[in-house]
Amino acid sequence: MNIPLKAKLAYNTGHKLQYIPVPALKDNYIWVITNGCDAVVIDPGDAVSIIHFLQRHSLQLIAILLTHHHADHVDGVDLLIWMCGTDNPVPVYGPRSEAIQAITKPLMDKDKVWIEPLGLVLSVINVPGHTLGHIAYFSDISLDSVPHLLCGDTLFSSGCGRLFEGTPKQMLASLDALMTLPDTTEVHCAHEYTLSNIAFALKVEPDNEDLLIWHNQAQELRAAGVSTLPTTIGHEKKVNVFLRVHLSSIRQGLANKRHVYTIGRLETFTALREWKNVFR
Repeated sequence: MNIPLKAKLAYNTGHKLQYIPVPALKDNYIWVITNGCDAVVIDPGDAVSIIHFLQRHSLQLIAILLTHHHADHVDGVDLLIWMCGTDNPVPVYGPRSEAIQAITKPLMDKDKVWIEPLGLVLSVINVPGHTLGHIAYFSDISLDSVPHLLCGDTLFSSGCGRLFEGTPKQMLASLDALMTLPDTTEVHCAHEYTLSNIAFALKVEPDNEDLLIWHNQAQELRAAGVSTLPTTIGHEKKVNVFLRVHLSSIRQGLANKRHVYTIGRLETFTALREWKNVFR
């Protein structure tokens, strides 16, 4: 990736970026990327929680990033824009192919977003499935050498998004694209669904030792009121059944619990997603 010189210089100043999940609504996380002075907000479905966070930490909002059009990801945008005033309008980045009126910087696959004050460069990845125009943002440069993925409702900790608009084929292709990212990539998804996702995964793969360990760790985190995020791409490959549809253990789980017998990856993914839709 061709990184602007100013972005490279910003990283050389030593101001490490923080990726902070701000709880909102019932189970959303609104992610804030900050250097301690300026802040970028991702998918603000609720303005009040973000306004309080920004004021409490004396942060200046300089950009808003959106992944898709659902209300719990965009409903706070207008109030945040109003709060910042019209003298220096806050840019709103989001998917070109979705009808989100507040977007001022429409994006499509392989576009780059450069947030100069943070020295932050993000690559746009099309990830249709949850919605048809859903996008994700990937940063492969960081002071701590850790890549970061902001993926909205496409990939979750131990799960994936429900298919409201797209097809299983689209979602599987989107997940496959994310799985090509480095295993060390930190995954910042938009909901705290981890425990319910693990409960489902254990029905499918009850003998997955990595999943059993993760179940105990996630329970401890939530009992302490701590987020289970971020996860990593490498971790998800071990515990996320939707990323393991190539394995015989997943097909066996479908056969044992649902009496569904599948062959290919897409057929297995489709059966898993249909089961998860009705799982309680």
